[in-house]
Amino acid sequence: MKRILLALCAALLLFCGCNKFKFDESDLYGKWKSGTLYEKYSSSGTGYTWNTADDVDESEAQSFTWELNGSTLTQYHQMESSSGVVPKQYTITTLNATTLVYTKNGRTYTFYKQ
Repeated sequence: MKRILLALCAALLLFCGCNKFKFDESDLYGKWKSGTLYEKYSSSGTGYTWNTADDVDESEAQSFTWELNGSTLTQYHQMESSSGVVPKQYTITTLNATTLVYTKNGRTYTFYKQ
């Protein structure tokens, strides 16, 4: 009986550990808005972000490249004053034709497609 219980627990842990969400990358393409924050993703793996609260519009947006692996969205921001790249990693919880929700450091961001 103990062996069966241990086997079931091991199977459950394995199932839970491998159960990453996978999202359709094409749902990410386009312009998204969360309050005054905007993000734009293209099918070429490039994107832009800007915040109108900082008096920045789309023409002044910061560019980045991005990749989506399972539920992990990574943006690679090129530093303007150096050759460095700053990766920003988010966990997507919702991605469909109208809504993008991701988390980072316990904070949730909800975007709506424009």
